[in-house]
Amino acid sequence: MDRFDQCCLITNPSSGSNRDAAVVAVREALESNGIAIARHCEFPDDDLPTHDELRTAGIELVVIYTGDGSANAAISSLEGWDGAVLFLPGGTKNLLSKRLHGEFDAETIIKLVAAGSARRMRPNVCRCDHGWALAGLLVGPGTCWSNVREATRDVDIPAIAGGTIDAIGQTADGPPVHAQVPQIGRDQGYQLIEITPGEFGLQLDGFYADTVGDFARQGWAVLRRRFREGPHDRVGIVEEVTLGSDDASKLDLLLDGEPVAGRPKEVVSTARCPVDLLVTGHAD
Repeated sequence: MDRFDQCCLITNPSSGSNRDAAVVAVREALESNGIAIARHCEFPDDDLPTHDELRTAGIELVVIYTGDGSANAAISSLEGWDGAVLFLPGGTKNLLSKRLHGEFDAETIIKLVAAGSARRMRPNVCRCDHGWALAGLLVGPGTCWSNVREATRDVDIPAIAGGTIDAIGQTADGPPVHAQVPQIGRDQGYQLIEITPGEFGLQLDGFYADTVGDFARQGWAVLRRRFREGPHDRVGIVEEVTLGSDDASKLDLLLDGEPVAGRPKEVVSTARCPVDLLVTGHAD
């Protein structure tokens, strides 16, 4: 089992759990467990560490205490690095952390790692031409609710009200997305398809809204990233899927919660995480 005496810590002040006191608690937990903080990066203001910088400094552990989107950027930048990455629950929903550590909190995870009780793993992730999705990928007009979620995070009441009206309209009028290859799911398509990587490949869940009430319920579920509270189907589990819309318009995507402008067709496949992640629970 790996043991580490120093690390590079990456935080994001705007992430869900990254309050000053919480960051201080993580720093103290690392140092009290014998892991010195050789470098602290506050993303996105500070540059992410490069392979060469980490190797030169003799750092073999990067600790990421952010939300899923910031973790995606940090892990993607480390592709090909031979060290280990410890991802702690530092966001709002912490989907990736739950894959790696279950419901453990940051201090418990750090204690386990310091004791040599974690192991390296490269779990399955989603891969498309826009990058990796470590926790999951959302595709379809329903992704527009992410704008309302950001306004909710900032407690911007006018933006929440206006954004909700716009999101209902975009979700209702936007072309549904289909799993085209393989051709699975309902014929009408879906306002949103969630792709979740797991041990057996990519799990596809399709979310639809046929009435005004459905749109409101589905939007509320998306806002809280609790998609399965809205009307949905289990579409299937695949190794690779080609997605497209009814009218061949460009698809909207959220990679680990971050918006991406897609193309009329998107191919999403199963891949291995590009770096070693430390796991203290079940990854799937």
